[in-house]
Amino acid sequence: MTEEILINVTPRETRVAVVENGMLQEVHIERALRRGYVGNIYKGRVSRVMPGMQAAFVEIGLGRAAFLHASDIVRAIPALASEGAENGPVPTPPIAELVHEGQQIIVQVVKDPIGSKGARLTTHLSVPSRYLVLLPYAKVIGVSVRIEDETERARLKDILQSLALESTLGYIVRTNAEGQSREALTEDVAYLGKLWHALQESIAHAEVGERVYEDLPLPLRALRDLMRRDVEKVRVDSHETYARTVGFAQQFMPDLVERIEHYPGERPIFDLYGVEDEIQRALKKEVPLKSGGYLVIDQTEAMTTIDVNTGAFLGHRNLEETVFKTNLEAAQAAARQLRLRNLGGIIIIDFIDMTDEEHKRQVLRFLERGLSNDHAKTSVYEMSHLGLVEMTRKRTMESLERQLCEPCPTCEGRGSLKTAETVTYEIFREITRAVRQFEAEKLLVLATPKVVARILDEESAAVAELEEFIGKTIRFQPEEHYAQEQYDVVLL
Repeated sequence: MTEEILINVTPRETRVAVVENGMLQEVHIERALRRGYVGNIYKGRVSRVMPGMQAAFVEIGLGRAAFLHASDIVRAIPALASEGAENGPVPTPPIAELVHEGQQIIVQVVKDPIGSKGARLTTHLSVPSRYLVLLPYAKVIGVSVRIEDETERARLKDILQSLALESTLGYIVRTNAEGQSREALTEDVAYLGKLWHALQESIAHAEVGERVYEDLPLPLRALRDLMRRDVEKVRVDSHETYARTVGFAQQFMPDLVERIEHYPGERPIFDLYGVEDEIQRALKKEVPLKSGGYLVIDQTEAMTTIDVNTGAFLGHRNLEETVFKTNLEAAQAAARQLRLRNLGGIIIIDFIDMTDEEHKRQVLRFLERGLSNDHAKTSVYEMSHLGLVEMTRKRTMESLERQLCEPCPTCEGRGSLKTAETVTYEIFREITRAVRQFEAEKLLVLATPKVVARILDEESAAVAELEEFIGKTIRFQPEEHYAQEQYDVVLL
C-alpha cells in the first residue's frame, strides 16, 4: 500500500488529504476564522450544576457553555481499559459532590461544538507528543490497544516505567511508538515534562475563560498523528508551511524528514491528485459502485444511515450471487466513505438481504477490514435478521458536509419542497383568511412564476369561484426571485 499526505495551504484555509493507492481516504480542514477546539485546555467556571443529568455547564469563553459530565471528572482513561482494572470500575459520585456553581476548573475540550450542542469537556488532561500522551493527573503507564504484539507491548511498557520511575506523571504509549528506540521515547518524555511545566505556569496566571494550551496547527498535527513509516511522501504546496513542517520533523522525527517535499507546480496539488473532485462527490448522497450498484448515505441528527442497492448489477449466476458481490463491494465502499466524510456517532448500514450465513460473515469481515486503517475508534456489531449492521464511530468534530455546507435556505434543510399544487391551495386558504380579517377592495398575490402559471392555467376555474365567494378581484403577479414555497398576499 502506498500512502501520501498532501497539504494545501491558502491564506485563510489549510487542508490535508490522505491518499492511499491513488484514492482519497481522509480530508482535514482548518479555517483561520473557525479553528477546532479539541485538545485545547481552558480555565473555566462552573455556571450551572444539573444533578438530574449528572452534569455541569462550564463557561470557557466560547460563547456557548460547554458540557462536563460527572463521568468525565472521575472516569478511567479509555485507552487503559486493555491493561485491566484490578478492582473493577469506580462508581461515579453525584455531580454536586464533584463541582459547585462558581467554581474555577481546568478543563480540556474532547469534542467540538456540533450542531446545537456545546463542546464536551473533561478534567482528565492529556497532552500528546509524537509517541506518547502525557496524563498529568494519573500516575499510570498504558499502551495503545492498536499495538497488538504482546512482546512489543511489554517492551514499551518497561521502557516507560523505567523513564517515569521518579515522576508523578502518567503516560500512554501511542500506536506510532511501535518499534521505536528507548532514545526516541526518552526525548518525548523530556519534551512533555518541559511542556507540562510551562502549562502549569500558564494555569497559575490565567483568567477565567482563557485558553492555557492550544493544540498544534493542522499541518504539524497531521505530521504528528498521520505520519507513519508506510507514508511515502508528504507534499506541501506552501514554502512557509514546508519550512515549518521540516523544522518540526527534524525535532521529532528526523528519520522521516527526507519524505517531506515542497510542491512547486503550477497546477493546484489537490487538482493533480483528483482530490477536489472526490471532495465534491463526498458531498452527494449517492455513491456509485463499480458493479453498477450504489450506496445512499443520509446524515441526520440522531444517526447516519447507509442503504445498499443493486442498481443495474444483475450478476451472472443467480440472485444470491448478485446480492453477495454487491454487499462485499458496498462494505468496502462504506468503510471508505465513513472515513472520508468523517461520519460519526451511530451508523446503520442496510445491506441487501442475504440467506447464506457464510455470506453474511464475509460481508461483516470485509467491513471490519475496511475500517482497520481508520484513525477513529469504531465498533461493529453482528448483522441483524433484516440485514442491518449497527456500528459506532467516534466523533470529535463536524462531518465533512457540515464543515463545508449549510442547510438549504429554500427547503430549510428538509431536502424537499412543497409542490406547486400544495402552494396553490395554501394561497387560496391565505386569501380566505385575509379577507375575513381585513377590509380590501382587491387582492394582489405575489408568487414564483411556476405557481402563478399553474393557478392561471389549471386552477382558473377555482380562482373564478374564489373571487365570487369573497366578492373581490384577485390579481396574480409572478416574481422571479421568489422560492417555490414563498408567496405574499397583498390587500389593495
